[in-house]
Amino acid sequence: MTTLQLYLAATLIWGSTWLAITFQLGAVPPEISVVWRFGLSALMLFVYARWRKLPLRFPFRDHLWMAVQGSLMFGLSYVCVYLSEQHLASGLVAVVFSVIVFWNIIGMRVFFAAPINPRAVLAAMIGVAGVTLVFWPEVAAFSASSGAGPGLFLALAGTVAASLGNMAAVRNQRHHLPTLSLIAWSMLYGTLAIGSYAAVSGSPFVFEWSFSYIASLVYLALFGSVLAFAAYLTLIKRIGPDRAGYMGVAIPVVALFLSTLFENLMWTAPMAVGVLLSVAGNVLILRRAEAERHGPTRSAM
Repeated sequence: MTTLQLYLAATLIWGSTWLAITFQLGAVPPEISVVWRFGLSALMLFVYARWRKLPLRFPFRDHLWMAVQGSLMFGLSYVCVYLSEQHLASGLVAVVFSVIVFWNIIGMRVFFAAPINPRAVLAAMIGVAGVTLVFWPEVAAFSASSGAGPGLFLALAGTVAASLGNMAAVRNQRHHLPTLSLIAWSMLYGTLAIGSYAAVSGSPFVFEWSFSYIASLVYLALFGSVLAFAAYLTLIKRIGPDRAGYMGVAIPVVALFLSTLFENLMWTAPMAVGVLLSVAGNVLILRRAEAERHGPTRSAM
């Protein structure tokens, strides 16, 4: 798949998971639903890897780094986001999470001495501004005095954790760990991390046997986790987390269109301008990514 195809696949899938997650809300605590989701995803990947005879045995040091990646990318970040939504509107959480594009740029500079590209920074600024406009009513309604401060802190912590997970993924890819095997082990470690948190916090390990819950769980596990993260981590390997992380800007826009189709969302002028800015930022970042992929510098890497 081309860079654009991978980007679109992951973005469209993750944009649709906002709707699928609504069928997960109910009798099962959110963190337990995440345990079932990533546990099922890990199982799928291990079965597939065994069938395809992909390597699954790695040195202890690599397992430590896979545990770091999984605990941050699939564990701490998801727990923080779910907890933050108990204090903040989901739109404001989406705005905060879009800032991951800046954390990824900074992380690549700090941990891998990658140069900061002005064009990537400009695209990030345009994109985050667009997402902010899309959810402007929720942003304008924010007040730390209303008790939303802890939610903002948790959302920021989740974003930082996800970005650090991206940095661990870069490290693991540079040590030539196979992508699917890496995701399988990382999701297993992430499942254990979330499960440990749920056990300590006293969340009951229950399951809902309704068709809607099981169907949405399978969709989130197979498409929202296995396929989307396979595309995303492949993108990180090709174009780096600073540009791949721009999905944090694109995903809310996809969710917005789906909400318009299925939930009769009414558009406003700031929302329309925000979508245009987000699209402009995406075009800017992807044109550069494609140019570098096919340019002379790519063959030297």
